[in-house]
Amino acid sequence: MASHIVGYPRMGPKRELKFALESFWDKKSSAEDLQKVAADLRSSIWKQMSDAGIKYIPSNTFSYYDQVLDATSMLGAVPPRYGWNGGEIGFDTYFSMARGNASVPAMEMTKWFDTNYHFIVPELGPDVNFSYASHKAVDEYKEAKALGVNTVPVLIGPVSYLLLSKPAKGVEKTFSLLSLLPKILPIYKEVISDLKAAGASWIQFDEPTLVLDLDSHKLQAFTAAYDDLESTLSGLNVLIETYFADLTSEAYKTLIGLKGVTAYGLDLVRGAQTLDLVKSNFPKGKYLFAGVVDGRNIWANDLAASFSTLKELEAVVGKENLVVSTSCSLLHTAVDLVNETKLDDEIKSWLAFAAQKVVEVNALAKALAGQKDEAFFSANAAAQASRKSSPRVTNEAVQKAAAALKGSDHRRATNVSARLDAQQKKLNLPILPTTTIGSFPQTLELRRVRREFKANKISEDDYIKAIKEEIKKVVDLQEELDIDVLVHGEPERNDMVEYFGEQLSGFAFTVNGWVQSYGSRCVKPPIIYGDVSRPKPMTVFWSSTAQSMTARPMKGMLTGPVTILNWSFVRNDQPRFETCYQIALAIKDEVEDLEKAGINVIQIDEAALREGLPLRKSEHAFYLKWAVHSFRITNCGVQDTTQIHTHMCYSNFNDIIHSIIDMDADVITIENSRSDEKLLSVFREGVKYGAGIGPGVYDIHSPRIPSTEEIADRINKMLAVLETNILWVNPDCGLKTRKYAEVKPALNNMVAAAKLLRTQLASAK
Repeated sequence: MASHIVGYPRMGPKRELKFALESFWDKKSSAEDLQKVAADLRSSIWKQMSDAGIKYIPSNTFSYYDQVLDATSMLGAVPPRYGWNGGEIGFDTYFSMARGNASVPAMEMTKWFDTNYHFIVPELGPDVNFSYASHKAVDEYKEAKALGVNTVPVLIGPVSYLLLSKPAKGVEKTFSLLSLLPKILPIYKEVISDLKAAGASWIQFDEPTLVLDLDSHKLQAFTAAYDDLESTLSGLNVLIETYFADLTSEAYKTLIGLKGVTAYGLDLVRGAQTLDLVKSNFPKGKYLFAGVVDGRNIWANDLAASFSTLKELEAVVGKENLVVSTSCSLLHTAVDLVNETKLDDEIKSWLAFAAQKVVEVNALAKALAGQKDEAFFSANAAAQASRKSSPRVTNEAVQKAAAALKGSDHRRATNVSARLDAQQKKLNLPILPTTTIGSFPQTLELRRVRREFKANKISEDDYIKAIKEEIKKVVDLQEELDIDVLVHGEPERNDMVEYFGEQLSGFAFTVNGWVQSYGSRCVKPPIIYGDVSRPKPMTVFWSSTAQSMTARPMKGMLTGPVTILNWSFVRNDQPRFETCYQIALAIKDEVEDLEKAGINVIQIDEAALREGLPLRKSEHAFYLKWAVHSFRITNCGVQDTTQIHTHMCYSNFNDIIHSIIDMDADVITIENSRSDEKLLSVFREGVKYGAGIGPGVYDIHSPRIPSTEEIADRINKMLAVLETNILWVNPDCGLKTRKYAEVKPALNNMVAAAKLLRTQLASAK
């Protein structure tokens, strides 16, 4: 019985790639140094899977930034602004597309389906001259082969690549991206031919868009693409991999009808209903790569349940044609539980990170082949039973409070227009008020202080003194820049979710449970294992301290319940909305304590609300109802004069704008600049928005510093569709990933642009 892994984390168990990338970007190391770290990581990953007994080991899932950007490079689809003149795409062009450079902005970045991973959105049009410009897929296959590992090269499928793209600037929005299929398929044929020549016997095409709601025209594109590729693929075993949701019956029918395809990879964790489609109709002689081990969470697999599912499938597809697999790439989970020295043994026994999931996949495959490891299965069953019965999981008081939420929609008593009037009387802000999103640069010294405090190397008094000094520096800088509503810079926080999870009950934390978000950016998601409550105030001390340093309004900074949920590894033994309501009640307690402490502006970030939207439209309404309700619970009890902000970033918000309005925040700051001001189109189309709104005026994920004129131009575009009295001026997102040398001039130009517009508006009256 064979085993397969869809993909594997790239950063390394100790974030080796992150540090190598940042050293290269800072010009502290060479391209050769970066390539050496990457090669060592790839070699280690392939060896680990080979040693574990995995038969179908992926290659070309490693990336220096993002696998979709890798596909863009392979196809030579470089936007003209990057000045690429052909040939093999090197780091300069590649990282300019991802991060921008001194003269041009980066390409748009958005969420990868409903995960917290991001990808760089291809910009395409009728005039793109595609060419085979990156041989990475072939090079990595050869690299693994030289190490004695015969891998399955993985490519983003041609149809998914186009469906995940957008029309380039200047191209009609109605342009059919699928019309480019005949132009990109010749490049795919070149890659396939090179892989065959190199000795590949299998190839994996990731076509995750098959799980979306696709019309017949889009489904037909899959049929047309693989019809065209059939002769080139002859002699290869071809796996089409799907993940993240069920397939519709129409999509499943399309999938199993594709020509030249040997095997189908299905997510049977998030796509459990797909099982019924397989049982009712599976093509004879084809392979099923059954994704029964969850690639998106860190809970140990219920081996007995998975084994039972696999036995059912074995009867349908045949013993020799069933391959045990992960539900999706393990990119979305932490790397190795072995590196966790501080988790207690009970919770640790409930978990499996990527390395452990590889072992689970192989254990299930061996069990199906009649070589069941009884001790391994028994230990797994004991851990499953322990988790179900542990008193640490259940808190009756929390469950009772959450149950009592039913029957109210938790809206503030006064409408937003009246609240904004009351708030303006108290805050006395100018038109086009300026603010930032929360965090300021996290310097090496600041990280050292936090690290040493956690390691008990400095006292609490010394830690508090150092953090207060950092807050004072950030407050003074904002006053010097003449920003209107200040933040304290969040120097006490390494991560916006981790910080709160550490102070809430029902959460556990890892030391090295890092997961890639984009590029070199990694997050360490908390693990929600039980009922959630707030034992004591979490931010009041720091917010009050910061407010005491200035007469200007100081924002209290909180992470909202939906974002904490979506950016955590969430318990899978109760519905997600029940856990979200518990978190909402905890944040509500914090909001009310901040208000009592004299904080008049409180930001409750819901950066990940859009991210959690189910991939199926039929499931949207239910999710949005409980997600928006959870946000309203957090602030339904504050006074009219307390201004509630929220922030959202890097997603397509236009399709949920009415739900955003229903959140009933006083002010929303929202990503806008990197997505070509896509957000503004919704207001051009007539959506009325009466609350305060701050579409980001510059992209903080690029080191590029925008000019005053550029920012003023962006503000003018906003004023064309939004009322002057509701518009705020702010960056796209928090500033923690930037350096002060970038932040100071960018914010200076932002404030100057706001003042310029104020003067122009005043003289126009």
